[in-house]
Amino acid sequence: MSLDTIANMLSALKNASMASAGSIELPYFRQGKEILEVFKQRGLVNELKVFKPEGKDYKYMHVDLATGADGARRILETRRISKPGNRVCRPYAKLAKVKAGLGVVVVSTSRGVMAGEEARKKKLGGEVLCSCFFK
Repeated sequence: MSLDTIANMLSALKNASMASAGSIELPYFRQGKEILEVFKQRGLVNELKVFKPEGKDYKYMHVDLATGADGARRILETRRISKPGNRVCRPYAKLAKVKAGLGVVVVSTSRGVMAGEEARKKKLGGEVLCSCFFK
């Protein structure tokens, strides 16, 4: 287990999607919840709940993964772009589309975590956290 919690979360989401799992539980962290909220807006996640088990000092996130109309998985590929050893920051004009609009890039801006399209519309650049390709 690495210290890069975002990469761990993305890997768990992709693995659960490949295994056709309906839901997954992940350790809670604020930036992960914000990334999952962006995925929820894009239809990759149906529901996101934060809960704290009885007698425990930490929280979990329960994520219900979305499936397509044919029951197939939606998340095909996830990729961590900005890593702890190599931060990647871009101005709003250089935020690229993922696979010609068939994916979403998640950007951490001065106004919070948002999708790349939304950041371009608001003319905000920032750290490019991850990308997700879906169908």
